[in-house]
Amino acid sequence: MRILLVDDEAELVSTLAERLSFRGIEADWVTRSGDALKKIYEQKYDIAVLDAKMPGMSGIDLAREIHQYRTDIKIIFVTGHGSHDDFQEGSSESEKEFYLAKPINIDVLIKKMKEIMEY
Repeated sequence: MRILLVDDEAELVSTLAERLSFRGIEADWVTRSGDALKKIYEQKYDIAVLDAKMPGMSGIDLAREIHQYRTDIKIIFVTGHGSHDDFQEGSSESEKEFYLAKPINIDVLIKKMKEIMEY
């Protein structure tokens, strides 16, 4: 399983990538949406974990861009802003997109990644 982590908090995504690698999951990370799109064009990822609210292009808008190029990639949104209901209003109803709240529990994230890989 190959994962791309995208969040404007570098310390968060670098630590998360390291913790995933300790568990045998390949994870790259970036802090900007433009860099994420470049990675998506260059590499094959199974899942993108996107911060829903980032400066510039939001994670929700980034997911739309990603799916224009790669319809097979699954998306997990993470956010520390608003409620689950608020978030759902701004996202698509795609079976390829899921939601987790910050702070991110690594075990919950891994469980969700394994679940969505079965779809």
